[in-house]
Amino acid sequence: MIETIGLGRNYDGKVAVEDLNLKVNDGEVFGLLGPNGAGKTTTIRMLCCLIGQTSGTAYVNGFEINKEPDASSIRSVVGLLPESPGLYESLSATRNLDFYAQLYGVPKDKREKRIEELLRMLELWDRREEPIATYSKGMKQKIAIARAFVHNPQIVFLDEPTAGLDPAASVTVREFLLQLSGEGRTIFINSHHLDEVERLCDRTAIMNRTVLAAGSPKELTSRFWGRTTVIELSDSPERFVDAVRGIEGASKARVEGGKIMIDLDDPEKRNPAIVDALTRAGAKVEYVSELKRSLEDVYLKLVGGGQR
Repeated sequence: MIETIGLGRNYDGKVAVEDLNLKVNDGEVFGLLGPNGAGKTTTIRMLCCLIGQTSGTAYVNGFEINKEPDASSIRSVVGLLPESPGLYESLSATRNLDFYAQLYGVPKDKREKRIEELLRMLELWDRREEPIATYSKGMKQKIAIARAFVHNPQIVFLDEPTAGLDPAASVTVREFLLQLSGEGRTIFINSHHLDEVERLCDRTAIMNRTVLAAGSPKELTSRFWGRTTVIELSDSPERFVDAVRGIEGASKARVEGGKIMIDLDDPEKRNPAIVDALTRAGAKVEYVSELKRSLEDVYLKLVGGGQR
């Protein structure tokens, strides 16, 4: 498990992260979202014991950050895809990965098997002996991701894992991460791609120096936007909107875009009564659906200035 308690970091008096309180469960895929300068990369660097904190503390797999010998133990059990990967470009993909696996003490037979497994999963096996310098930016990013997993770490931190990847390569990486997350590994992802986080992550936190909200994508959309039933009629909706005002569990009913929109506490429970009320009022109901909100809607509400 990963837990931060009042974690903070200042750079020459400028606050990068403050009073950060997070819990990430074992085996969870967790996403950290926020604008540029929100402190996401600083948070990962503190959790990986690459830089020290200026306040609070954190625990990774039961070890306390930046406290020896705990810090050394943390470094041995985590994998990291940093913001700038820094590969050895004159070496081949296999030699890059073999070098890092040796640093973590992986035996030779296991290194070879693991490297082949990762390169095949990331669709780079056929290019394995070519120098990294001949790779595209996206291919280099894939090698950096493989490097984070080469020693079979229990916890992996990924800073913008699909940066520089085209759509097809992004799909490959997402499938790769989903497959590896199924092994019970904890994966902590920083990303600007909200749809990616929504697809990959069990829970996410939105931060801007500190945590603004945390939960599953579904929990966050429900908490910040509620649930809204959308009714499409064959007749003018303005004539019938009053029929659903005052329905138990409905907080607001209005007409938007030629449809009746009703904010409800429990659409599954209340929708039959709404349809019944409209039918008794003489309306012909064509469609009943729920307004879909995304993690992006929550993000924009908290960070980006409200509703689009």
